[in-house]
Amino acid sequence: MQFGLVVTDRRHAAQAAALLAGAAARGWDARCFLTDSGVCLLEDERFMEQARARPLAVAVCRHSVDELLPGCDVAALAKVVVMGSQFQGAKLAKSAQALLVL
Repeated sequence: MQFGLVVTDRRHAAQAAALLAGAAARGWDARCFLTDSGVCLLEDERFMEQARARPLAVAVCRHSVDELLPGCDVAALAKVVVMGSQFQGAKLAKSAQALLVL
């Protein structure tokens, strides 16, 4: 099963990390899209631990990163997260069998 998680607010970092870990433990294909202040999860070590465990399963809105994390080294993240646009969120919404938005 493909589980999709969309995170729009930095306040949900702990829940997002736990949900991704739980989905992976069940053997699900867990995918995540970060937008708005949700991109601040790129600075959350617990969340990034989950992202590193499944490289390129997390996509982020580059516009939100540029606006909210101007000092973010996007090149250093290239092997871990997909720097994209709202299109990545739309693709996730279309392909996931279960989708949760935080």
